[in-house]
Amino acid sequence: MIDLHLHTTASDGRSSPDELVDEAAAAGLTTIAVTDHDTMAAVEAVEQAGRRRNLTVVPGIEITAVHGGRDVHVLAYFLDRSHDELAAFLADQRDDRRRRFLRMLDTIERLGFAVDQQRLRRLAAAQSGRALARPLLADALVRAGHFASRSDAFDRLLGEGRPAFVPRCGVSPRDVIDLVRRAGGVSSIAHPGKLGDDVVVAQVVEAGLPALEVHHPDHDRDAERRYRKMADEAGLLVTGGSDYHGPGSGRTSGLGRIGLPTEDFARLAASVGWTPNRHG
Repeated sequence: MIDLHLHTTASDGRSSPDELVDEAAAAGLTTIAVTDHDTMAAVEAVEQAGRRRNLTVVPGIEITAVHGGRDVHVLAYFLDRSHDELAAFLADQRDDRRRRFLRMLDTIERLGFAVDQQRLRRLAAAQSGRALARPLLADALVRAGHFASRSDAFDRLLGEGRPAFVPRCGVSPRDVIDLVRRAGGVSSIAHPGKLGDDVVVAQVVEAGLPALEVHHPDHDRDAERRYRKMADEAGLLVTGGSDYHGPGSGRTSGLGRIGLPTEDFARLAASVGWTPNRHG
């Protein structure tokens, strides 16, 4: 099975690179992509662990763009990690994440939710290549006993429109798509069904998007058919994966169950001339 949407502790996942590879192998996966948010810090470690477990590893990422004031997540694959423009862009993305994280942490404190501020501020100060994300705040709130789960913390405090939410500033999907192309990769809009607005999806497609994530745990069969039809009619490539975030994350049900058909992966890889033998 091929799964091109997995996360590690380099962003908001709960599995280290080694743990993720072990979990992927145990689930019967043969080809995987780690797609952490706005960072490729875990890719090399996943590649090394993948060689030990005989897994093919595709270098990937999930970049957050902003369109009409809304987050649009753009998956990207087969990127040249040594590409200077990409590296500078991702550093800026992580800086923006850090500023937003600290603003939300200040808001949480002002609202009277006591959490381990010292630990969270140390994480924010570390120059590790890690991309800070709201689930870290949610986990801290759960550990402190304020909420029952990540989803509870998002629903009541951290989600869009909730008291501690801070809107994101970012580049457009078109800019991300163009940068990914210059860095030798191919981009795909992540979980389009979660946007809840196919007009936005169509606008991103018109901006030059080459692929669409059809297979995702949040897509039921009707959504899969709809996005497969959209991809076919627009001449787009197809991607897919479990969006696995590690044990206890609430994002586990798709691992080993939701993946990308072999023929779709072959077309995706062929679009940029990628082969496992050439790229590790």
